[in-house]
Amino acid sequence: MIRSNSDVADVVIVGAGSAGCVLAARLSDRTDLSVTILEAGGSDRSLWVHMPIGYGGAFYHPQLNWRYYTEPDPGLGGRRAYWPRGRVVGGSSSINAMVFVRGHAADYDSWAAAGCTGWAYADVLPAFRRLETWAGGESRWRGGSGPIHVRDMTRAAHPLSHAFVTAGAALGHARNPDFNGADQEGVGINQITVRDGWRSSAATGYLTPALRRPNLRLLRDATATRILFEGSRAVGVEFLRGGRLGRVMARREVILSAGAIGSPQLLQLSGVGDPDRLRPLGIDVVSAAPSVGRNLQDHVGYDLVFEATVPTLNATLGPLWARGRAGLTWLMTRDGPLSLSVNQAGGFVRGDTGRTRPNLQLYFSPLSYTRATPGRRRLTMPDVFPGFMIGVSNCHPKSRGWLHIRSADPQDRPELHAGYYSAPEDMDEMLDAVPIMRAIAARPELSRYTRRELTPGRDMMDRDALETFIRETTTSVYHQCGTCAMGANAASGAVVDPRLRVHGLEGLRVADASIMPLIPAGNLNAPCLMIGERAAEMVSADL
Repeated sequence: MIRSNSDVADVVIVGAGSAGCVLAARLSDRTDLSVTILEAGGSDRSLWVHMPIGYGGAFYHPQLNWRYYTEPDPGLGGRRAYWPRGRVVGGSSSINAMVFVRGHAADYDSWAAAGCTGWAYADVLPAFRRLETWAGGESRWRGGSGPIHVRDMTRAAHPLSHAFVTAGAALGHARNPDFNGADQEGVGINQITVRDGWRSSAATGYLTPALRRPNLRLLRDATATRILFEGSRAVGVEFLRGGRLGRVMARREVILSAGAIGSPQLLQLSGVGDPDRLRPLGIDVVSAAPSVGRNLQDHVGYDLVFEATVPTLNATLGPLWARGRAGLTWLMTRDGPLSLSVNQAGGFVRGDTGRTRPNLQLYFSPLSYTRATPGRRRLTMPDVFPGFMIGVSNCHPKSRGWLHIRSADPQDRPELHAGYYSAPEDMDEMLDAVPIMRAIAARPELSRYTRRELTPGRDMMDRDALETFIRETTTSVYHQCGTCAMGANAASGAVVDPRLRVHGLEGLRVADASIMPLIPAGNLNAPCLMIGERAAEMVSADL
């Protein structure tokens, strides 16, 4: 039986993910504000969450992961893409690969140039610095006392990761010790959100310490079903928890931080969207906003796989006895391969000399594997032989997708249309990356440890054959964003204004990856944390 109850807070936040945790912590620092945050997932008290390399176990975990699938995608030859998203306190910051990249400075300057005042790199840099404790120490570019701890993997990375960097530098790519410093371009060792051998998530860094405050309340396992309106003003959120329908009313504001899928889904369920799509579903239109769920962007990638002549992480993470030894090392010392990410090195490079900034992100893993069958609990099963992978994604894809609810039932998954490679330029960039990766692999600094290119094989040189290979092997890099895009006005296709207020409505904001008008270069967790910081500044000032 569904029963109804209600509560009240000054600010109601939907989603305890990367941005939501930041918002809850920063706003509850004000003693004059009461804050309630709703999270559809459960506790983050799981070894798969807190052990850094445990993200492989969380990749298909039904209690930690939404496990979304797209509709069959023409760009992938009709395959469905798998989109893991965190369904747990901390959101995707609790299950991601922990690579910390802010994005290129020009990415944010392009936001400002498009009308998003207050989002140029000079505006967001203080927020990036404020959110982190960088192991390399505070500087003009880096923060030294923030809630998120960022580790340098240089000393701990596998020798092949260093060989990759040296090979890339020998080809003329700049050796870059800090992708989050003065310049993003070049090759180097990745940085990860790890503290003393434990994952440093938005939950552990921001939310958990803040929950000691009497003015902050977290409701776990609470799935938001709709936003409550009085006229054009958001006044609360309805949610389902333990089979009961509840309400939490907002005296001041409702903020959606449910992610690039959850936030537009909730807006549409609440009558904010395309009237021609909502009315046939029996949903009363509160605000005509056809752009909700549009502008969907994502990074996609593929790998070249190589057989190595020296031991790789296959030997460490494959055999049961080796995994047991690595686990014992981590339990006793919080060190070793389980305290790291397998995405150890990479870079940002230009596909051709005519570009003004990098357009390709490279990934190096001293591990090779056959991807798990969708639905299995584990991400990878390392190959029985030593191997490594060099992967790529294009930083600023032109392709766009969209999402929309199927029905008025909040528990019915929305339809997700990725639109991968719908812009031909994206495939051109991915094809241009093949000789770049092969050139790095052919350098003696790396080739001396290489037996052969396994996939697709060095003999595959034909551009049409390579395009087929890319379409058959491309996967999401899990950077969905843009579905509630920020912009100066609704006429331009924006859903929220530069202060993240939903156009045409009062008391309602969105603050998560969905507000990104253009996807930044690199991994998106750091930008999502920054959005939480900027949103907290704006909300606090406006209140």
